[in-house]
Amino acid sequence: MNILIADKYPEAHLERFKQLGCTVTYDPTVKADELPSRIAGHKVLIVRSKKVTAEALRAADQLALVLRAGAGVNTIDVQTASSLGIFVTNCPGKNSIAVAELVFALLLGVDRRIAENTAALRAHQWNKKEFSKADGIFGKTLGVIGVGSIGREVIARAQAFGLNVIAWSRSLTESKAEALGVEYFPDIDDVFRRADIVSIHTALKPETRKLVNADRIALMKPNAILINTARGEVVDQAALVEALQAKKIRAGLDVFDPEPADATAEFSDPILDAPNLCGTHHIGASTEQAQDAIAEEAFRVVAAFVNTGEILNCVNLAKRTPAKCQLVVRHYDRVGVLAFVLEQIRARGINVEEVQNIIFDGAAAASCRIQLMEEPSAEVVASIKAGNQDIISVDVIRIGN
Repeated sequence: MNILIADKYPEAHLERFKQLGCTVTYDPTVKADELPSRIAGHKVLIVRSKKVTAEALRAADQLALVLRAGAGVNTIDVQTASSLGIFVTNCPGKNSIAVAELVFALLLGVDRRIAENTAALRAHQWNKKEFSKADGIFGKTLGVIGVGSIGREVIARAQAFGLNVIAWSRSLTESKAEALGVEYFPDIDDVFRRADIVSIHTALKPETRKLVNADRIALMKPNAILINTARGEVVDQAALVEALQAKKIRAGLDVFDPEPADATAEFSDPILDAPNLCGTHHIGASTEQAQDAIAEEAFRVVAAFVNTGEILNCVNLAKRTPAKCQLVVRHYDRVGVLAFVLEQIRARGINVEEVQNIIFDGAAAASCRIQLMEEPSAEVVASIKAGNQDIISVDVIRIGN
């Protein structure tokens, strides 16, 4: 099996793929627009932040699996991958500690103006009078937007810093919030009103694009701090620039909208000239500890695929098929039984959505569940039941709306 690794990857882990019997092409400098010409012949593609476009996916003649060595998959055209029958997987939760650590680096960097302090010192300037001005964060209220694995790591560290934590998430409930030791706010706008610091930890989805918009930024307290280590597109960057230029709020950003597609590039955007900004280069997951953890998970995903065909952490399987009914066939575990059943279904022009055959202890009998696009007639069911002596029973269960 051929694997293309198209981003920087811990080289100490490359040998493990070869031990699986895979041929590895390691090309971390390949650019996103070069992928279509490099992807042919590879069964697995591993990327970190590189964009995987529809063009690249369509150019692949053997590709079965795209693995994001990280959490989000917004840099991959998942819709096109799904239409081509290509699995998309990721490594969720493995960079959570690294990102949470950067949240507090940015928070303290904003409050204590660390970058400006350093710049003044490098210019051989001593200005204790100016840089002694800081609010401090102890006892302040931190609003956490999104309480997935990263949000939970941020909450744990916030409590150690003596911050009062309030939180909002679509999945959060009063009981879950109580278990985390935070105050649950069912209205996201109230988090922006109440918090002294807001930290964003939502995945990028259609419903979260520009979740932090001009109206919500306007709700923030004067001199409040917005931290974004999630995705740049979650924030309306033009509205944030306006608020920073007006010196209404402060911001610590690891992500931008847009940001360069490659690891090194020219980067020019109005937000870079805004005051009250502390920024980093989308490096939230870029610690050796995080990369080793991600590499371990990536290997686990590929090993499962190579050895068993199982797809771990898959993000593009249908949560529910369009099947209208399920045919349950109990049968003796003998050659040709399922071939007979499926041929009967095919002959009637009924599409099969999913099939699962479960073997009873002793391997003498089995039960097959076949999800169908439409319900077979009583005549079809009777013909299946009577047409093969190894069929024990046939039942139809309606599962559609």
